[in-house]
Amino acid sequence: MSVIVPNFLYLCHMKFSTFYDKYNDESECKEKFRQIREQEGICCKQCNGKEHYWKSDKWQWQCKSCGFRTTLRSGTVMESSKLPYRYWFAAMHFLTVNKKSFSAKSIQEELGHKRYEPIWAMLHKLRVVMGVRDAKYQLTEWIELDEGFFEKVNDAKETEEGEPAESKRGRGSEKQAKVLVAVESNPETAEDKGKKHNKGRKAGHLKMIVMDDLTKKGINYEIIKGIEKNTVVETDGYPGYASLKEIVKEHKVTVMVDPKEASKVFPWVHTAISNAKRLLLGVFHRINDKYLQNYLNEYCYRFNRRHMKEAIFDRLLIAAVSYTSYGYAKG
Repeated sequence: MSVIVPNFLYLCHMKFSTFYDKYNDESECKEKFRQIREQEGICCKQCNGKEHYWKSDKWQWQCKSCGFRTTLRSGTVMESSKLPYRYWFAAMHFLTVNKKSFSAKSIQEELGHKRYEPIWAMLHKLRVVMGVRDAKYQLTEWIELDEGFFEKVNDAKETEEGEPAESKRGRGSEKQAKVLVAVESNPETAEDKGKKHNKGRKAGHLKMIVMDDLTKKGINYEIIKGIEKNTVVETDGYPGYASLKEIVKEHKVTVMVDPKEASKVFPWVHTAISNAKRLLLGVFHRINDKYLQNYLNEYCYRFNRRHMKEAIFDRLLIAAVSYTSYGYAKG
């Protein structure tokens, strides 16, 4: 089995030589996947039984209760996929290896696969996994909340020549996706002072949610779902935030007289928005609005695990094993 040797080693935190020392062929990837599945637990689709025998000749588990067999990929993000395990492992590595991202085309070329579409689909499945995993956690303590507007492409609204049809500009523009952005931004401690990129606050976890609209009802729904009630939320004076005080501990409003001051008052949420925009435009250029959430999932997943270094790959592998089309099999 040939080893994948990427051309962009200089972009990576973790050395590819180290990664491929661990997973340099299909059999090693399959064995690692089996170990993680057993670690997370096998659940029988037939009777929900938890105890299984491993049948090494079939590479399947057999339920001790009813005899139903579970394949290695069944019930995971790889279910129904025909791509090699080493492709999936490499894709997870590419998606977590550094602050930037890689296009499906560049990963296709590195893998040496003939067709683009299966690689593109594999990456989006992993981005969905990232989003589902992050949705399990609520933000807490002190939150900066704002809205971002991301350029998008809507195939249904393009002209026959492929150019975007005429649309409105500004907040209601059809060419911009509305994204609700929330980031934990707690006051700095004595230990934080003097550190690199110090903004007077310490960033925690981040959520970015593509919204159909930015009405009070829609915003409140996402806040209730993604932010703990005992939380201080700080926003600008946008009317859509007017009823937040009813669902969180405290709502602090800062009305911006000079828009240039916003980045000082809300340092981390503006940094997250600008960095995400720069990343998406630089790597993917034109993003269909149907898939924007997936790309934001990837950005948030890496941001939220920025201190994990090499362990971030292992966390994504566990999430991929635990994921099913119906959600997570277990916490």
